[in-house]
Amino acid sequence: MKKLLALSTIAALLLFSGCSQKDPAVDATNEGQKFNNVTTTDVSDPSATTSGMDDAAIDQSGTADNNEISLSGLEAQLNSVTFDFDKFEIRADMQDKLKTNAMLANAAASIYNVKLEGNCDEWGSDEYNYALGLKRAKAAKDAMVSEGVDAARITMVSFGESNPTCTEQTQACWAENRRVDFKLLP
Repeated sequence: MKKLLALSTIAALLLFSGCSQKDPAVDATNEGQKFNNVTTTDVSDPSATTSGMDDAAIDQSGTADNNEISLSGLEAQLNSVTFDFDKFEIRADMQDKLKTNAMLANAAASIYNVKLEGNCDEWGSDEYNYALGLKRAKAAKDAMVSEGVDAARITMVSFGESNPTCTEQTQACWAENRRVDFKLLP
């Protein structure tokens, strides 16, 4: 009986001591793809990311000539889309944000690929939240494609609950974490 209790305790400790570190699920359909002669560069090297513009087009202050907006400037204009609890359907009040993001992706940001990052609140298992985050990103992708954005330019990733913007234990904070963020990729 003591051996059974000791083995059960050891098994429980091993089970609960596992690392909860999660890697995001990535849709790799556009990995390494060139778009409009812009090659993806290593984003860990800040000097290597020139947003597809040559160095002559950037003046001493780091801004682009010819009224071109920088990658970070365009990305700042993209709006996150939020979702209801345990849902992945686009809410009616988020339709305008999606249309604005699609218009920007088709106009000023047409040389960039778009990455959709699905996020969840802390409720639910890790696996469930990864799946829900991916469903939210897919819903946003479908909406962008219906607005005329080429599906080949869009990649998706799910961070589940691992990328919160708010960490308070309130309804408003949890609602803020149920979102899809829009990023631009060179």
